[in-house]
Amino acid sequence: MDMKKMMWKPVFSYTDAIVNKLMALEALKNSIVRTNLPSNEMTKLKHEAKIRSTHYSTGIEGNLLTLTQARQVIDENKVNFKGRDRDVKEVARYWDALTQVENWANNQKTFSEEMIKKLHAIVEKGKRAKGTEYRKEQNVIKDAVSGRIVYMPPEAKDVTRLMKEMVAWVKEAERQKLPAPVIAALVHYQFVTLHPYYDGNGRTARLLSTYILFKHDYGLDGMFSLEEYHAIKLAEYYKALSMHQGVNYYMGGEKAKLNPWVEYFIDTLYLSYEDLRSRVEERGVKGKTRESELIRQLDRRAREIYPLFDRQDMIFSKDVARILKISTRTARERINEWIESGFLEKTGASNKNAAYRLGKKYR
Repeated sequence: MDMKKMMWKPVFSYTDAIVNKLMALEALKNSIVRTNLPSNEMTKLKHEAKIRSTHYSTGIEGNLLTLTQARQVIDENKVNFKGRDRDVKEVARYWDALTQVENWANNQKTFSEEMIKKLHAIVEKGKRAKGTEYRKEQNVIKDAVSGRIVYMPPEAKDVTRLMKEMVAWVKEAERQKLPAPVIAALVHYQFVTLHPYYDGNGRTARLLSTYILFKHDYGLDGMFSLEEYHAIKLAEYYKALSMHQGVNYYMGGEKAKLNPWVEYFIDTLYLSYEDLRSRVEERGVKGKTRESELIRQLDRRAREIYPLFDRQDMIFSKDVARILKISTRTARERINEWIESGFLEKTGASNKNAAYRLGKKYR
């Protein structure tokens, strides 16, 4: 069977506006990557952003905990908020889901239905839950005030096929090396449009788009919160997601023109990057050049590993795995790339217990 015939075909094109936005986003991303940010500041920014992402993404769906309370749930394991048991669980589970997304992205896990089902299970039931099967009945989206139906997703009998088509499209888009922000935007849209579950669709969609950005080097070490800016621009977010005219999926949703949504998504990602740049500048680290130009030219992951050599002459694959939160196998693959580039040199004959030192020009 021709897989391309079974693939989702989003109605989208690269206009001058979208190309220009992508170029501006790339330039901003690279300027942040080139900033010499001490590892301790990076860790703080990442932790703060992850808390904000958790708070704002759950807040979009009606979670009533404040940002301070969400931080207490995560940092202090505080769970006694009167009448907010469900909200506490949602925050804790979203935090765990973000952690899982980071691990999958670091290990370059293949996008799949199995991943989607597991991610949704973490969001809804916790990290030990088995993957959630798609809904078996029709669901609808209603206006919170009037109760009227504002959108009717596809019938349950079509969900499995449509999800397979979306996954097939993602794999082909990655193979063709489409820009990650475009893939992330379109997956976010399609997942919400299909609404494959009774609940948790919005949170899972935002996590999937985060996974794609992180996997393809648009994650900036998790130091920004895209969810925060969806929440800040909530009316615009919902409007962009509801661009088709039909209330029924089969009367507009499946053939909606997606350029406006993609433009919204890239613009919002740009705002979250700008926020990160401001936070970096506020910490007084912009422009500091403790490291040589040679070190600043290393890829992002190599620069995370470099400080290890301040404390030791040799490192091992397990050190790389621990710092980057990746598997030992993936760490060895990274190390081999760094050996080829001259960043590292291998010492000892054994592959399993090999040690590595800085390449000559980096010592």
